[in-house]
Amino acid sequence: MFIDFKRLLSAAALALLISTQSLHAQEEAEPSSQQTSAQEERPAEASSEDKQSRLPEARRTLHRMQIEGEELPFQATAGAITLTGTNDRPEAEIAFVSYTKEGSDKANRPVTFAINGGPGAASAYLHLGAIGPWLLPMSGERIVPSQSIALVENPDTWLSFTDLVFIDPAGTGFSRLIDPTDRLRERYYSVRGDVDALARFIRQWLVENDRLVSPKYFVGESYGGFRGPRVAEALQTRYGVALKGLTLVSPVLDFGWFDQPDYSPLAKASYLPSLVAAALERRGAFSEAAQHEAEAYAAGPFVTDLLRGTQDEAAKARIVGRVAELTGVSPDALRDFEGRIDMEVLTRELLRDGGRIASFYDTTIVADAPDHGSILENGPEPVLDAMVAPLTSAMLNHYRQNLQWLPQRPYHLLARNLDWEWGEGKEQPEAVSALRNVLALDPEFRVLVIHGYTDLVTPYFGTELILRQLRPFEPSGRVLRKNYEGGHMFYTRADSRHALRQDALQLYSGQ
Repeated sequence: MFIDFKRLLSAAALALLISTQSLHAQEEAEPSSQQTSAQEERPAEASSEDKQSRLPEARRTLHRMQIEGEELPFQATAGAITLTGTNDRPEAEIAFVSYTKEGSDKANRPVTFAINGGPGAASAYLHLGAIGPWLLPMSGERIVPSQSIALVENPDTWLSFTDLVFIDPAGTGFSRLIDPTDRLRERYYSVRGDVDALARFIRQWLVENDRLVSPKYFVGESYGGFRGPRVAEALQTRYGVALKGLTLVSPVLDFGWFDQPDYSPLAKASYLPSLVAAALERRGAFSEAAQHEAEAYAAGPFVTDLLRGTQDEAAKARIVGRVAELTGVSPDALRDFEGRIDMEVLTRELLRDGGRIASFYDTTIVADAPDHGSILENGPEPVLDAMVAPLTSAMLNHYRQNLQWLPQRPYHLLARNLDWEWGEGKEQPEAVSALRNVLALDPEFRVLVIHGYTDLVTPYFGTELILRQLRPFEPSGRVLRKNYEGGHMFYTRADSRHALRQDALQLYSGQ
């Protein structure tokens, strides 16, 4: 799930959804749709990206858990599917972990495919942090890299109402390109090629596991939320597989929405409510009523005064005064920026005297500044960097102890050097068109979009403004929007993780 919004959103250093070199999207040539199972015969001359052996055959283990007072027997499978190209030549091994309820009716039992973002993030965040049957607890004001990696049963797992398949795209987790030529890298590490590979994987998994008859869903976080609508459209129109719904967790639906010059008011209006939430949370004064007030101001007088420009002294004074009231930042500090506050300014003001730095992923989570006067781009990221050690170790331990499948190759929780191919041309990557098309074609298709209030990486109000531009598809209520307390990975909070499960149940039940 990592996006580097260092250039995309501000001058601040981030790394969660993308490492932006070019944000112009052009559809690439579609890869071959041929695939084979990881258990098929492998060419002797094939070699993996890191010159190690191919992934072992899938391993299946049986487990039981008590969920909401009922015993749930389920099968866990750790393995891989091999995607092939022309002449059936193996191209990529895509590792996965699936959990399927024993004895269920396949025609009625949903199956959900889960993926994180980056591009370059493995699915461990959703897997062990939110919806899988086991949970790595991470909560509080700090995420401690040396914390215990012991997993506990997850009372909010989605396994009680849907089977789960966690996918690691090529280059993440244990997934690799088998023979990583420049051509294959350009294909798999690209907007279009990545979506196509995921769609091919999903179709192949459904075929191999006799699940084409099942209700099918997708959950994606961050860049995974960007992937979701495009994967749904690819499956629906190119591969003959229809999803019933999407859950988009902290998504970016349109990169161009935020990739604006400093003088553009669009991104500033999108960010302001999250900046207000960050300030209120820091003072212990957060409320949804205050957020609604900030939203109304951001989409009304604030953007109007921004459009009046910096030469309108009265407009600047109104912005400074109102933003100071909403955020608690001193008017003197705001005047230096003509009221146009950003995430870096806010987090610095919130922790000015504490010797700490706050995360842009969740401003309520902090770390000690490594030296006096540090800002985030010169120090560790209190969420993204702090999660690497415990989540990687916990995932590897889970593979060894519970899944009994541990390949002899490096596991990449965050692959930050995929050199993602964004394409060329005038259009920037967006998933709104795909979402609109899928909703228009299938009247039963439904979407749940969820954000954390104190996430400054993918601000919730930016998504809200985008979704307001969609037509009101009938029947009404097919695009559900919810916001929870917390940041980009709001599910580290037990209350928000529980709310996620309850809202997902509403999506799956069609209510």
